[in-house]
Amino acid sequence: MTRLVFGAALFAALAVPAAAVDVENGKAIFNKCRACHQIGEGAKNMVGPVLNGLFGRKAGSIAGFNYSEANKSSGITWDEPTFREYIKSPKAKIPGTKMVFVGISDDQDIDDLVAFLKQFDAEGKKQ
Repeated sequence: MTRLVFGAALFAALAVPAAAVDVENGKAIFNKCRACHQIGEGAKNMVGPVLNGLFGRKAGSIAGFNYSEANKSSGITWDEPTFREYIKSPKAKIPGTKMVFVGISDDQDIDDLVAFLKQFDAEGKKQ
């Protein structure tokens, strides 16, 4: 009987779907980034570079932005796992980066932010 109850509880736990991404929450989370970064059509470099077309882009490659040497020589091409690690603690992922943001620790907020950022192609158009 105990095994049956344990098995049922395990099945129920595994059957719970992962939380869905919330692009609107991702947009709200992006407000933490907005002081330094722009995204979308007409975005311009500010304190930080534009984030259009971030995923698949080589770090330190936006023309006209003065990146730190640490960022330019990081060898990073932005993909989801790399971005997730970076956004949790930018200075830990790229020591010497100029980015002063402390990071985002909540995994759901990061999921939502990723979904928001992925909407924008390199020209800032929503896909």
